[in-house]
Amino acid sequence: MSEGQLCLVLHAHLPFVRHPDFDRWLEEDWLFEAIIETYLPLLRSYARLVDQHVPFRVTMTMSPTLMAMLSDDVMQKRFVRHIDRLIELSEKEVERTRWIPEFLPLAERYLELFRLSRREFVEIHDWNLVRSFRKFQDAGVLELITCGATHGFLPLMLRNRDLWRGQILTAADDHERHFGRRPRGIWLPECGFESGVEEILAEAGIEYFFTDTHGILHATPRPQFGVYAPLRTPSGVCAFGRDQQSSRQVWSAEVGYPGDADYREFYRDVGWDLDYEYVKPYLHSDGNRTPLGIKYYRITRQDDHKEPYDFVKAQEKSARHAEDFLNRRAEQAKTLRSQFGRKPFIVSPYDAELFGHWWFEGPQFLEYLFLKTHYDQDVVDLATPGDYIDQNPRIQPAMPSMSSWGHNGFSEYWLDPSNDWLYPLVQWAGEQMVELARDYPDAVRGTVPYRALSQAARELVLAQSSDWAFILRTGSMVEYAKWRAESHLKNFDRLAEEIRLDAIDEEFLADLELKDNVFPEVDYKVWATEAESRADHSTEDVVPGPGDRSDSDVDKGSDSDLDSDQATDTDAPKTPVSTPGVGPSSVS
Repeated sequence: MSEGQLCLVLHAHLPFVRHPDFDRWLEEDWLFEAIIETYLPLLRSYARLVDQHVPFRVTMTMSPTLMAMLSDDVMQKRFVRHIDRLIELSEKEVERTRWIPEFLPLAERYLELFRLSRREFVEIHDWNLVRSFRKFQDAGVLELITCGATHGFLPLMLRNRDLWRGQILTAADDHERHFGRRPRGIWLPECGFESGVEEILAEAGIEYFFTDTHGILHATPRPQFGVYAPLRTPSGVCAFGRDQQSSRQVWSAEVGYPGDADYREFYRDVGWDLDYEYVKPYLHSDGNRTPLGIKYYRITRQDDHKEPYDFVKAQEKSARHAEDFLNRRAEQAKTLRSQFGRKPFIVSPYDAELFGHWWFEGPQFLEYLFLKTHYDQDVVDLATPGDYIDQNPRIQPAMPSMSSWGHNGFSEYWLDPSNDWLYPLVQWAGEQMVELARDYPDAVRGTVPYRALSQAARELVLAQSSDWAFILRTGSMVEYAKWRAESHLKNFDRLAEEIRLDAIDEEFLADLELKDNVFPEVDYKVWATEAESRADHSTEDVVPGPGDRSDSDVDKGSDSDLDSDQATDTDAPKTPVSTPGVGPSSVS
């Protein structure tokens, strides 16, 4: 009999970056890099485990913006063009390194990897990775959950429940469209929570969310079992807290696994290292050097000297780290059970892109962890929050405190002098969207007014994305983030004015629908105060709340207290930007 449960949570998210009116766009590479280095390797590992009949359970966010790009015909075709360029470059690298014995095996491995990735994407996944992740959901190994529609940071929406509703219900509806069932859980963007959000989650039929450690420890009343059991809020939605100890082993710049000397060095890339004229055909039209995805060095040590990377040695190290991680969780579970008199539920959440993109060996680490959990021990079980709720109907009632992750844990990373100018503008646009939804409750689906109101909602949520504030805060790709936020706000303002004047420019509207095509079935009426105004909502008229979910509903689709350590662990919890100087310091 096990001593505790381990809940691994992978938060897969990228901002919506799609520019069909240009032949290539630099920031679209964020998606392509993540497909090659994170999403395909994860699917590869899941498939091997299922084929070997190895049971495992993982909770995984698929953010709506990420799903929109992965499902988009333009982005799918551009990815294949992207990987074709990498295959061509890799073929040249095999020839260039023919007489360089320390690099030739690496060049050959990259060529093999890129060819495999292209074949899997086209032939196995049929160009659409979302459908492949759904298959693992339906196989019972993945618990797929949602996020805010565009990762909008809820605590800085000034307790406007209509804006919360727009982000949350739009995300839940879109999740159901892709995966055939309502999401049981949600990754609140940046783990940002404040009281009242849980009521909108219940309205959306969501049963649980995650918060950072101090959100649970500072709950009212105080939690009986710390972060090692969830809390049930007054709305019935449960809150699960991050375990700092297990997170530190991966995230920490000082002791985290990704900083091991044998692992691949993220920042040394042929795009920077090789002769400019040689790599120029594979760069973007501006000619600036960028990473190209071929990296020949290991971390070695924290200075400029780097040794050649060794795939075999790195693979062996990832197996040892998986064993170490599991052993520590087993000891942690035994200790906590002896203290609490019950099994602890240990929540270990990470950005999915850490595994593979920033930490190249991360998917191997996870696969070894799942194998070792099944074959080498019986102390720790893998479980999801949904499993816990199903198995434990009695959960302590309490209200978590306002919290976020990131530096100091109370929104400081998401609101600072670099980005504070953005929030009043986005807030004003949100309030205008609420007024539009109230003033035009009867627009008929398919008509020009309905299309304009729906596109206004898309432009609003795209402007609300926390990614723009994050990028402004990091100081990298600032002009792009500023341009994106301002463009969506301008688009929204023009649409709102034209709607009120009954003078909608159909050519302008059609152009926006083509470029900003996220959420094709968005319901602008969710921004109205009363949920009953959603007369033509695409799902059931009455959304079941937590505890009201029937079996048929489920199956219908087929910190210790806040301290300096926490600030160190999550100072930069995520970044999609592959720019030197940005990203988890443990990988530098």
